[in-house]
Amino acid sequence: MNRFVIVDGYTDEPAGLGVPPYLDVYARYVAGAIWHCLPSAQVIYFTVDEVRKDVKKFLRIAEGAKLVIFIAGVAVPGKYLGGTPITLDELELWAKLLERPLKVLGGPVARFGMGLEGGKVASLPTELKSYFDLIVKGDIELVIHDLIKEKFSLEKVNPFRLRESYELIDEFAAKGAKIVLDHPNYGFNLIVEIETFRGCPRYIKGGCSFCIEPLYGRVIFRSVKGILREIKALYDLGIRNFRLGRQPDIYSYMAKDTGREEFPKPNVKAIKELFEGIRNIAPNLKVLHIDNVNPGTLARYREESREISKIIVKYHTPGDVAALGVESADPKVIKLNNLKVYPEEAIEAIKLLNEVGKLRGYNGLPELLPGLNFVYGLIGESKKTYELNYEFLRELLERGLLVRRINLRQVIAFPGTRMWGVGNEIIRKHKRFFKVYKEKIRKEIDLPMLRRIVPRGTVLREAFTETYEGKFTLARQVGSYPLLIYCPIKLPLRVKRDFVVVDHGYRSVTCLPYPLNVNDAPPSILNYLPNLGSGKVRSLVSRRPFRSLDELRRVLGDEHLVYLSV
Repeated sequence: MNRFVIVDGYTDEPAGLGVPPYLDVYARYVAGAIWHCLPSAQVIYFTVDEVRKDVKKFLRIAEGAKLVIFIAGVAVPGKYLGGTPITLDELELWAKLLERPLKVLGGPVARFGMGLEGGKVASLPTELKSYFDLIVKGDIELVIHDLIKEKFSLEKVNPFRLRESYELIDEFAAKGAKIVLDHPNYGFNLIVEIETFRGCPRYIKGGCSFCIEPLYGRVIFRSVKGILREIKALYDLGIRNFRLGRQPDIYSYMAKDTGREEFPKPNVKAIKELFEGIRNIAPNLKVLHIDNVNPGTLARYREESREISKIIVKYHTPGDVAALGVESADPKVIKLNNLKVYPEEAIEAIKLLNEVGKLRGYNGLPELLPGLNFVYGLIGESKKTYELNYEFLRELLERGLLVRRINLRQVIAFPGTRMWGVGNEIIRKHKRFFKVYKEKIRKEIDLPMLRRIVPRGTVLREAFTETYEGKFTLARQVGSYPLLIYCPIKLPLRVKRDFVVVDHGYRSVTCLPYPLNVNDAPPSILNYLPNLGSGKVRSLVSRRPFRSLDELRRVLGDEHLVYLSV
């Protein structure tokens, strides 16, 4: 039997996320490439966390494989709750321990290097050459396909091979869909990334100074038919959560004049066909979200962008986030780094999304809100940049515009980008400014913004309990940028339930199970109810059990009934 082992080390790129509960495209495409060539092949899928739990088991299984394929690469590192991406040390060690199989490394780490931490230069894994038989700097699924066709002759494959169309990829995606059955989050909160196109339309002008997306070259669109074929395969396997996240701007899908215009005109008809088609073939999906949106597209094509926003709100699920790469509100930085929008244009884009998407959906969150990305350490940055970014965000708050989340990132310089020649020199110089303004934005912008988006008493539906942190249970809804829930009770894990908001942090909320049974809840938990006070808590406890809400109302009034049951 031909055995193949895939190690998913998790990926995080500007246009793609593969850290659980998200599953990116790489492992699925690779599995599909194998089954496309060898339908009877045994493909065994491991996440890096599964390998960590039982390295001996992994080594035993992998030693009997023909190929072991490692997928890795973090370009935009963040804080992860569902898993920890593979490290360079782990890649080196596990590859070194495997003696018999051919070992192949692919993903962003092979092409661009590893972004270990914001504010640092990417690490180029040159030392890994000694431990891998093949490092794929092109498209891993195509190279694996060629390697099998060439009977595993390394000399006959081109490790730099890149796709020129989606014809084969659509085949691989449909055939490789069943890899989801082996993911540890399957049947729980797994959300699958779906690719719609690759490459940034702004590559013709170089794109942003720091971004790796333009390095993929010309934009290649995937057909609606190909996307729907993959989604149907995943849906038939039980997948109910999807994110159209694998592109730099969903509003530019099938955009007219792509390759000729830096900001091509959106194709409203194609986007409607895509979203309508998804709903037709996956009628009982639970989550359909997007990710990246170019604010320059919204600012330049307001009528078309408004129509697309309405289409998304009609067919998606609530709690959706359009991640806008604003990057900076400093005109000097914007010009020197070829960024997408100036502040006035960014505000118009944010305003448009608020007008269409701010109404609250059935899961407790607004339908569609912008999320903002800021990058620090760019060419031309000064102390004034920090002040202008803060004032921009302050203006949003004063105008009553809602923003679901604000990412403040320190630039990582990757080879091939303009920032590679600058490195982390600027961010090191301004480290103190970053720390001060990050805290200021979290306290003075994030906190009041979150209070507006999910006020006390908001019920957040269908959140999954994921892990413990001290006495707290941490839970999240499934979605593009799920809100982190802290519940001060140790609840069973991997369970779906509703929560009600009782307090706010900078980027998270404190919640209680909803509804909270007043007769069962310990006094320590009742103390979390807003504006209740220890006196009323003692009164509640002394009068238990309550037999009806009317009886409870006589003690508490109406204010707290939204949180409680009897």
